[in-house]
Amino acid sequence: MENSSAISCPSTPRWNSERPFLTGRFHQETKTTSRFFDTKGYSVDSLSLGSEKAIGCYNAAVQELVVIDDLLSAMVGIQGRYISIKRAHGKEDNFTFQVDASMDLALQELAKRVFPLCESFMLINQFVESRSQFKNGLVNHAFAAALRALLLDYQAMVAQLEHQFRLGRLSLQGLWFYCQPMMGSMQALSNVIQRASANNFAGSAVLNLLQSQAKAMAGDNGVRSLLEKMAECASNAYLGILERWVYEGVIDDPYGEFFIAENKSLQKESLTHDYDAKYWTQRYSLKDGIPSFLANISGTILTTGKYLNVMRECGHHVQVPQSENSKLMSFGSNHRYLECIKSAYDFASSELLNLIKEKYDLMGKLRSIKHYLLLDQGDFLVHFMDIARDELTKKLDEISVEKLQSLLDLALRTTAAATDPCHEDLTCCVETSSLLKKLGTLTDGEKSRNVPDDNDLEEPVSITGLETFSLNYKIRWPLSIVISKNSLTKYQLIFRFLFHCKHVDRQLCGAWQAHQGVRALNMRGTAISRSSLLCRSMLKFINSLLHISNI
Repeated sequence: MENSSAISCPSTPRWNSERPFLTGRFHQETKTTSRFFDTKGYSVDSLSLGSEKAIGCYNAAVQELVVIDDLLSAMVGIQGRYISIKRAHGKEDNFTFQVDASMDLALQELAKRVFPLCESFMLINQFVESRSQFKNGLVNHAFAAALRALLLDYQAMVAQLEHQFRLGRLSLQGLWFYCQPMMGSMQALSNVIQRASANNFAGSAVLNLLQSQAKAMAGDNGVRSLLEKMAECASNAYLGILERWVYEGVIDDPYGEFFIAENKSLQKESLTHDYDAKYWTQRYSLKDGIPSFLANISGTILTTGKYLNVMRECGHHVQVPQSENSKLMSFGSNHRYLECIKSAYDFASSELLNLIKEKYDLMGKLRSIKHYLLLDQGDFLVHFMDIARDELTKKLDEISVEKLQSLLDLALRTTAAATDPCHEDLTCCVETSSLLKKLGTLTDGEKSRNVPDDNDLEEPVSITGLETFSLNYKIRWPLSIVISKNSLTKYQLIFRFLFHCKHVDRQLCGAWQAHQGVRALNMRGTAISRSSLLCRSMLKFINSLLHISNI
C-alpha cells in the first residue's frame, strides 16, 4: 500500500538529507567535504602505514591487522584504506565492497565473508534515515525506530570488537566467529527493507511483509523471533489507531494508513429523505490493505466504531471501559487483542441497542408503524375512509392534502389511536403515481436497465386519490438507521396495497348489500343471481387476503 499523496504531512527540510554530516554517509563519499580529511579517508592509524602503498607490500601478519581495522570500519559503513565501497551511479541502495587486489588470497576470502554483514548494515541504516521522514507514516516511523535501536546494539558490539582489537586480542578468524551469529538476522532484515523500499510500502503493507517473512523463517528461531519483534514494534502505532477506533469511535489517522476510511460528505439527514442513502454503508467503509492478523475480524472492527459514532452523534458520549490488560498495543500468538476487540464490540452494540430502545423508544415506533401502515389496528382507517370518501374520489390535481390531513387527525383523535403517543408522527400524502408504477421505479441499479422508463408505464386516465393516497411516518435520528427511507418506503407500499384492498372490500360490501335488496325475489338462474354469487366469492377472497396480510 503506497502512501496517499492526498494526505497532508510536514515536509522534511532539504538540509536534513543534503548535509553529509547529518546523513551518516559522509565517510562513504569518494571526495571528502571537510578540509580535515584527505581524499583517501582516514590517514591516521595505529600502524602509521602510508596509504600510497599496496597492501601486498606487507607480510601476512601485518595485512591481517590492516584488514581487521578496515573491516571494523566497513561494519559501520565507513570506507577503509584497502576495503572500498563502490556505488552504482544514481542508486542509493546498490553498492558493493571491494578489496585491494594485492591482498593475500586467504585474507581476501575471509574478508569477503564479512561483506554481507557490512552491506546489510548500510542498507538498514539508509532505510532508517529515509523512513524517519514524516511522509512515510507512523508504521514506518515505528519500524525505523525499532531498527535504530537494533543498530545501536550492533554498533556497541562493533565497538567491543574494536576494543579487543586495540588490545591485540582479536584475529580475523575471531572476528568472523563473532560476526556469524548476527549474519542471518541482519540479512533477513535487509531483505525485508529492500522489498519495502522497492514497493514503497507503508502502513499495513509493512506489517504484512514482516509477518510473512517471519513465517517463512520458521526454521530459524532466532531470525523468526527478531522479525516477530520488529512486527510487534512496527504495529504499536497501528494498534494505537485501532484502539481509538474500537474504544472511542475516532479515526486518528494522520497519514491515511488505517484500513477504515471516512466519507464526511455523507450526512445522517440523508437517511430520512433519500431512498438510496449510503450513510450507514459508506460513511465509514473498509479500504484495501487490511493487516493479515486483522483480516478475519475487520467487519467487527468497522461495526464497533460505527456504533460508537452513532452514540456520539446523539450527544451520548460513551467510551468502552478498558482495563490494563485490555490494551491493544501488542499482539502475539495468544490472540488477546481479538478478545479485546470482541469485548469492545459486545459493549458498543449493547449500549447502542439500549440507547435506541430506552431513550428513543424503538419498539414503540415499530408498534406504531405496525398499527398504522400494516393496519394492525385499522379502526381509524374505516372512520377515515367514511369521512374522506368525497375527497379521495377526486382527481389528483383536485385533491387538497391539507383537508385530508385534517380528516386523518380527526379520525385518529376519535378512535383508539388517540391513546398512542406516537400518532402525532403520522401524516398523509398523495403520491403522483399509481402503486404499480411506483413499484416499477424502485428497483436497484442492476435491474433498472431491464425495467421500462417511467414514461413507458402509462397511468390510468381516471386515477384518483384512492389509488395514490399514502401515509407517511416521521422518523428521526438515530431511529433512521433502523427505519431508513428505504425501509419506510416499503412499508408505505404495503400500506397502499392494503388500503386499496380495503377500498375494494368496501365496494364489494356495498354491492353485496344491494344484492340483498332483491334477494326476496325469485331470480335464481338469472344474471342478478350469478352476479350475487360472484360478489360473495370476491368478498370472501378479499377478506381472506386482508386476513393473511395482517398476520
